[in-house]
Amino acid sequence: MNIKTLRLANFVLAIFFLCILPESLSAAKPRPKREFRGAWIQCVNGQFQGLSTDRMQQTLSYQLDELQKDGVNAIIFQVRPECDALYQSSYEPWSRFLTGKQGKAPNPYWDPLQWMVEQCHQRGMEIHAWINPYRAKTKTTHDLASNHIAIRHPECVFSYDGQFILNPGMPENRAYICTIVNDIVRRYDIDGLHIDDYFYPYPVAGQKIPDDRQYNQYNNGIRDRGDWRRDNVNLFIKQLSDSIHSVKPWVKFGVSPFGIYRNQKNAPGVGSQTSGLQNYDDLYADVLKWVNNGWIDYCVPQIYWEIGHKSADYKTLIEWWNNHAGNRPLYIGEDIERTVKNADPDNPGNHQMAAKYALHDKLVNVDGTVLWYAKAAVDDVGKYGTNLRKYFWRYPALQPLMPFIDDAAPKKPKKVKAAWTEHGYVLSWQAPKAKSWRDEVTKYVVYKFAPGESVNTEDASKIVMITNSTSLVMPYEDGTQKYTYVVTALDRMSNESAGVKKKVKL
Repeated sequence: MNIKTLRLANFVLAIFFLCILPESLSAAKPRPKREFRGAWIQCVNGQFQGLSTDRMQQTLSYQLDELQKDGVNAIIFQVRPECDALYQSSYEPWSRFLTGKQGKAPNPYWDPLQWMVEQCHQRGMEIHAWINPYRAKTKTTHDLASNHIAIRHPECVFSYDGQFILNPGMPENRAYICTIVNDIVRRYDIDGLHIDDYFYPYPVAGQKIPDDRQYNQYNNGIRDRGDWRRDNVNLFIKQLSDSIHSVKPWVKFGVSPFGIYRNQKNAPGVGSQTSGLQNYDDLYADVLKWVNNGWIDYCVPQIYWEIGHKSADYKTLIEWWNNHAGNRPLYIGEDIERTVKNADPDNPGNHQMAAKYALHDKLVNVDGTVLWYAKAAVDDVGKYGTNLRKYFWRYPALQPLMPFIDDAAPKKPKKVKAAWTEHGYVLSWQAPKAKSWRDEVTKYVVYKFAPGESVNTEDASKIVMITNSTSLVMPYEDGTQKYTYVVTALDRMSNESAGVKKKVKL
């Protein structure tokens, strides 16, 4: 065997070991019954650009089916990357990331956001509409539609590193973004409204944010420019939160900030033992203030680095966020590709997926995960998707509770019965009556217990499905085994009703 062949063999062997997990995982401790299991589906990577309506729907259907098999229970779908729209908007132009040309409607016509709402809900998944609030033009966009905000009101944006940014120092821009969001929230049955880490632009050497005029006009006596910029973003977050909940109180407002809040050398006693870019100092995003004041409903720090990273160690950061951001549900943004290409320092024969999920399990304030990005899970990079469906997310999970929005359980399902139909032996039920949105049932949980098993609806392994349907075709065999099914109802905040039992012979 020559040197080239030997190197190739060693490389293949290394990849093989990095793609497997210990056999002990098959007997891993039970997963929590409530866990946010999200995945970001982005458009700015061009995966949908120029696809026909049928082809894009086929692509998304396949991704949703595979993600459902992986255990994902929430989709975060990018619908506004640069003051444009992957939905029908009377305010902003159709996105070029959808049709290839900004302002051009899809043909045959369809509304991707409305379609995704329907598809996700059919699969028992939440759908969170993801917008980039301030970014008005990406570096790669060259032609803007005539109704784009930067064409209609060029005074509202500034140029920075090839991008256009809605100036956060202008109150009218905050109001404009809230108008856009209210339009989305009002017209679409979304479960959440999500923004990511783009506030003031990521700093670039030699470039200056051109906001002297706005600072002179709106400084409100704030002498430090950085404090003023942070105040602008704080005002926006509070205004957006109030705006969303004034339209639909149940729509969850989530933020996915950069993974480092502050470095300890800049903020002794508060910062983490890291040395990277900072939300507070560089992006003017005081994320902890939003969490601690209850201005956001969940937080997803993008901890995309590996365990052992010199400047931004994953273990250091997840523990820091757990210790400092527990006042609202905390989910962790996970980079799939970086996770599977790095070996576990304590177990070099495996990649870092198991080690990272072990950290999730031991940290009391970590309530879930969001995958960056969905397609990497669907493509099963490093067997990440396989390991989700076989081990980590093998059983379904309900969403974490948000008692600060609503903590009252709905009434239980009505008229639960089993009957033979043309489709087979069917378990069916009806929705209970609701007086307000707080009582409204949106999904159901169906549990199945084998002969002799005690009924325990806290055991997620007994969940057959989480669904918006009101029926289930049961797997009838010879009618000799007696099973117990339990059906519960979930309201918009995933509060769970008491269960209704039905014993059947299958």
